[in-house]
Amino acid sequence: MDWQALALTVRLAAVTTAILLAFAVPFAAWVALSGSRMRGVAQALTALPLVLPPTVLGYYLLVLLGTRTSVGRGIAAVLGHPLAFSFAGLVVGSALYSLPFAVQPLVAGFSGVDKAMLEAAQMLGAGPVRVTRRILLPMAARSVVTAALLSFLHTVGEFGVVLMLGGDIPGATRTLSIVLFDQVQDFNERAANQTSLLLLGLSLTALLVLYARPTGDKAGQRG
Repeated sequence: MDWQALALTVRLAAVTTAILLAFAVPFAAWVALSGSRMRGVAQALTALPLVLPPTVLGYYLLVLLGTRTSVGRGIAAVLGHPLAFSFAGLVVGSALYSLPFAVQPLVAGFSGVDKAMLEAAQMLGAGPVRVTRRILLPMAARSVVTAALLSFLHTVGEFGVVLMLGGDIPGATRTLSIVLFDQVQDFNERAANQTSLLLLGLSLTALLVLYARPTGDKAGQRG
């Protein structure tokens, strides 16, 4: 087992999940509370990675974050190195690629909260931040857990974006999915089987824990 790659993968998934939740919670609250006509456009853009081939996303990010573009050169000047082929670059690519897995469960959960309750809170003077913190998040707690778990697992298993944007640099960009690819390329079936079983076991265990919980965001409140 490549423990270095395992540690890097878990670190990447944890950082990516934290960033995604920081964006997805206020975004989903805006979708649930706002009557803006731009909601559909915004949701379509956040869902784009679901249908976009990961190699396409990885390629465009590689070009954008490389030193051949003004954006890439500007970032390199600030950080002292280009984002492409770095851990920070993997975080950017992973956050974009896993974005729908954080946004969609939260939008569904927040949109399912009783509209009368939200309207009453707004009429009493509660702003969007307070409504989100005191009503949406508690009432849609299961959706928050689902968004976090799916974002984490999707990042752990991603391959195309990681390979295109980060390459295969030990200790910097080599994740477990890249390790598995290398093992298959080397015809190392025993090692490939171990890596595959680890990824399968992690994903299945996490999903079993999630779906073993009582259904419905209000289930815990009825007890």
